Amino acid sequence: MQTMTPSRPYLMRALNEWILENDCTPYVLVDAGMPGVQVPEEYVDNGQIVLNISTSAVKSLLIDDDGLSFNARFGGVPIDLYVPMVAILAIYAKENGQGMVFGNEAGAPDPNKPPAPTKPKPEEKPAKSRPSLKVVK
Repeated sequence: MQTMTPSRPYLMRALNEWILENDCTPYVLVDAGMPGVQVPEEYVDNGQIVLNISTSAVKSLLIDDDGLSFNARFGGVPIDLYVPMVAILAIYAKENGQGMVFGNEAGAPDPNKPPAPTKPKPEEKPAKSRPSLKVVK
């Protein structure tokens, strides 16, 4: 099976455009503790920061396959920010909360987990489970 590139950059660009075209303000939720995140630490709360990436709030916005970069003012001081794509947890509209929360996806490294072993240990046997159906009313 062919390994595909992560879909998050494509979804980020599309959702940002969708939010802007609907006259809403795109907000991005970022895991500020991830390696490579460059945001003003004084605005980080519980390891996360919410960034307004609307065209009126930022300059030189670039959403590429590696991350999100732009210049914004914090307390009147211009700052260059960079967020690796894997550190973006969600993008949503400020006005109504519509958007997307991102989970781990194939092709993207999960920085919170060590690499999985390639082969199960001999004493470990994968659990067999049977498919089941559930009646939903």
